Amino acid sequence: MTEFHVGDLLVSSITSTDGYFGGSVIFLLDADDSGTVGVVLNRPSTIDLDTALPAWADLVSFPGELFDGGPVSQQGAICLAEIAVGAEEPPGWRRVRGQVGLLNLETPVELAQGAYEHLRIFAGYAGWDAGQLQQELEFGMWYVVPALASDPFDTEPGLMWRRVLRRQGGDIGLYSTWPSSVEFN
Repeated sequence: MTEFHVGDLLVSSITSTDGYFGGSVIFLLDADDSGTVGVVLNRPSTIDLDTALPAWADLVSFPGELFDGGPVSQQGAICLAEIAVGAEEPPGWRRVRGQVGLLNLETPVELAQGAYEHLRIFAGYAGWDAGQLQQELEFGMWYVVPALASDPFDTEPGLMWRRVLRRQGGDIGLYSTWPSSVEFN
């Protein structure tokens, strides 16, 4: 049985190279008896952030885009924000792990200005019913790895899947060299 915890990363395995989650890195936000929720960290959205959430557009970290957090509730938005070390917890913010937490987007923008080191907004999320993620782990669809504090705000999302695998070392690290199209290998 593979254990996972809030704040861990799920990295799609080489057996899941196609489909929605192929090449994805997911940050787990919540896990309990009813299921598990996370956001895909490495998929910028095609939706323009300035159009979708104009009041927040100037506050998000580089690359300054809205991210596709997953296939569930894509009309909704989830915001991850990192507070400065030693700072008080700002209103509307709930810790996930370390200095990274969820920021309620109904919080007045004025309260968020200057309160966060990093901020990223995701359209939708990834979700699993009770036991579903555990079953996918048993089938080898995901690697569970520890997250670095910088992962939720990675500045090069297109390289993230390979970079996260590589830093694991061993067999999992070798998968970072897996060709994106096996037929061209």
